[in-house]
Amino acid sequence: MQAPKTGLPPPSAIEHAEAIDRCQICGSSERTLKFAEPPFEVVTCSDCGLVYVTPRLSGQDLLDIYDEGYWKSQNPKVRGYADYASESALYLKTFEKRMALVSRWVEPNSRVLDVGCAAGYFLRVMRDRGHDVHGVELSEAIAKEAVAALGDDRIHIGTLDDAALAMNYEPGSFDLVTLWDVIEHVPDPQAVLRKIRELLKPGRRLLLETQNVASRWARMLGRRWHHYKHHEHLFHFTPATIERLLRDCGFKTLAVGSDYAGKYVSFGFLAERAGKLGRIPGLLAKPLGLLRGCNLYVNPRDEIIVVAEPA
Repeated sequence: MQAPKTGLPPPSAIEHAEAIDRCQICGSSERTLKFAEPPFEVVTCSDCGLVYVTPRLSGQDLLDIYDEGYWKSQNPKVRGYADYASESALYLKTFEKRMALVSRWVEPNSRVLDVGCAAGYFLRVMRDRGHDVHGVELSEAIAKEAVAALGDDRIHIGTLDDAALAMNYEPGSFDLVTLWDVIEHVPDPQAVLRKIRELLKPGRRLLLETQNVASRWARMLGRRWHHYKHHEHLFHFTPATIERLLRDCGFKTLAVGSDYAGKYVSFGFLAERAGKLGRIPGLLAKPLGLLRGCNLYVNPRDEIIVVAEPA
């Protein structure tokens, strides 16, 4: 009999997950436990306040998370998305709304790099506004959508370091670099941010979005907060910890806020996320799944967008 699909890595990957003994930001081994969901623990660094997951998948086991099953997940409450590509119109609509913020920080006809570009929705919106767009995406499963829309001369499938060589990204050659819901997935965020700093022109901007574990919504929901996905979300930042990380990597923070950090979501998405809150909320929200064609803009203010520049 075939084992049921769970949308999770195989048990062998979990068994070999790497125990994390020190804080990624400050190196301290002192920490307090927020909660445990074996084999994972979510802990808070006692020195700098970074919230992180231990143990963590690493190497190929971590890369394997982002296969086809991540973007069309059997268990999106725990890993990935129910059907990412099917909601392309909502992602495009979200980035159209965010242009009110993005346009404040970027000049017309800028050269733009989106790191972790997924299907390239942000880049499509920027291209339509006349920008010179480029993207990097580790997951071949979703990057093919970006390649189809923007061309293989615009999208590199692989790491940022690989892209700099393969696509001939020169130091100081980009006006804007973006990281939309990416930094919390990266096991070595310092390496990525330092590379981005190298690629940015002096005085030009990094826009970064990530979840805010110090938000009222996160604190109210506790372990039921929908961003606690231990296989993929390795770090949970606050405004203070993301600013420290950026400072350590040679950036000056210009703005931090939640005003444009919401998203257009389908009613089906709302029904799926309600299931994370428990059995009863999941049952009460189940009828929303019948209205999948409907959508609305939701901003619980549990994510932040950070604007920074090379110091």
